Amino acid sequence: MHRTRSGWIIALALAGCAAYPTRAPEVSLANIDIVEAGLLEQRFALKLRVLNPNDADIPVTGLSFDIDINGQPFAKGVSNKPVLIPRLGEAVLEVDALSNLGGVMRQIQEFAKGDREGLDYRIRGRLITGSLGSVPFESRGEVKLPRLPAERAPVRGI
Repeated sequence: MHRTRSGWIIALALAGCAAYPTRAPEVSLANIDIVEAGLLEQRFALKLRVLNPNDADIPVTGLSFDIDINGQPFAKGVSNKPVLIPRLGEAVLEVDALSNLGGVMRQIQEFAKGDREGLDYRIRGRLITGSLGSVPFESRGEVKLPRLPAERAPVRGI
């Protein structure tokens, strides 16, 4: 009886290890919208795309994150919305982020220089996965800003 019980324990432990993610999920910024812009605090609605390169589902029960834009701290957020990231699949998480006046002012100063064609961002944090603990993530990307139409030359001679 003792050998049978030990065999089951070993089999369950090995099965648990096989289901544990071997590669960190990839998290990227898919969209950002301004929800509320107060004098001291700003609220943004973010969409984070999470890619799961593993052969096992990742049950996310929450997350925390920080975002830097153009090398400067910008916003942070948390979420307790559960979502299942399918094996070899992806999910888009809708989360809120908060920024303070300092984060916004730094970005306004950067854009006032006029030499930026886009936003470089870095997002880092951790996905809370219940029984698997937490899985850290970090990624970088760039968001190109739309170009304004060039001024048209005035039509002459009409």
